[in-house]
Amino acid sequence: MTITLLLNSEGKKMGKTAKGAVWLDPNKTTPFEFYQYWRNVEDSDVLKCIRMLTFLPMDQIDAMSDWKDAQLNTAKEILAYELTKLVHGQEEADKAQVAAKALFMGGGDDAQMPTTEVSADKLVDGKIGILNLMVACGLAPSNKQARQLVEQGGVLVNDEKVPSPQFAVTEEMLREGVKIRKGKKVFHKAILA
Repeated sequence: MTITLLLNSEGKKMGKTAKGAVWLDPNKTTPFEFYQYWRNVEDSDVLKCIRMLTFLPMDQIDAMSDWKDAQLNTAKEILAYELTKLVHGQEEADKAQVAAKALFMGGGDDAQMPTTEVSADKLVDGKIGILNLMVACGLAPSNKQARQLVEQGGVLVNDEKVPSPQFAVTEEMLREGVKIRKGKKVFHKAILA
């Protein structure tokens, strides 16, 4: 059996990003990350993806063809929810949707955000540097790349911009849970194990 590749409006393969592929396996791409991938597809690709990848009735999809602006965001949410439900089940799709709304619209429960437990042996004098924490959480492959992200202003901890690569997260902060944001759309939580 063969099937055409899923291409975006620029003719590039979908499902490939700078950090790697989008996997169906929840151990490689969590249901939340899977949901977010589809929630962030380009406006020009939303309806094509809904048509090709969901089981929504065609008349419902055709009714979306005139949608613009905020309505396109609603179409993206529909796409993300339907695909996450198809791949990971309704319960995981519901959790991912609730977590996304909590992060991007305020309110709600962020308990489904990807989370890394940081062991106490990674702390030095009751702290862990932001660069080491980002690597431990998988937000950067190396301290060098983490440093670049921080220096470019692309890292926030608990909604505050990280001021410098020397910034450290305290044990007390980790006990409560620390929300780390990389760029505009990647969220992660770190807690003390």
